[in-house]
Amino acid sequence: MNETPLKAQAQRFLSALRHCQVLQMRVDAADEKGMTLVMPYSPRIVGNPQNGAIHGGAITTLMDTTCGMAILCGLGAFEVCPTLDLRIDYLHSSIADHDVYGYAECFRVTRDVIFIRGSAYQDDPARPIAQAVGTYMRLGKDIKGGLGFSQRLKGSAQ
Repeated sequence: MNETPLKAQAQRFLSALRHCQVLQMRVDAADEKGMTLVMPYSPRIVGNPQNGAIHGGAITTLMDTTCGMAILCGLGAFEVCPTLDLRIDYLHSSIADHDVYGYAECFRVTRDVIFIRGSAYQDDPARPIAQAVGTYMRLGKDIKGGLGFSQRLKGSAQ
């Protein structure tokens, strides 16, 4: 698979988030159109042991992370942009033993707010298990995360 600079930056961003490490999320694709993350199926994230469906909290984490990271696609440069609002509509249960993909894209960027939409799916993007719409506040390029966060994103610190 082709490793673009955007995908490499997205993977560094993801690897700096401990909860994403625990969920074993990884970047599947990243380009100017949008971001796709994958969260591998695991018995540790099952919410319904009777059918093996993934817990809604894990889906929420995937979608919030994917939507937030889609900002990299829309802006072209890293900015700290906290979540203002995130709505997730769950459409149906996930299927046991199948990875979940999160896809998100910027559909509007203003001076203060970024608007994102996306979906979570398993085998077929046309059959999403959840839809998401979010807004993220732009704090500006001069705001950086703590403890060397921005250096880790650039790949210049460990």
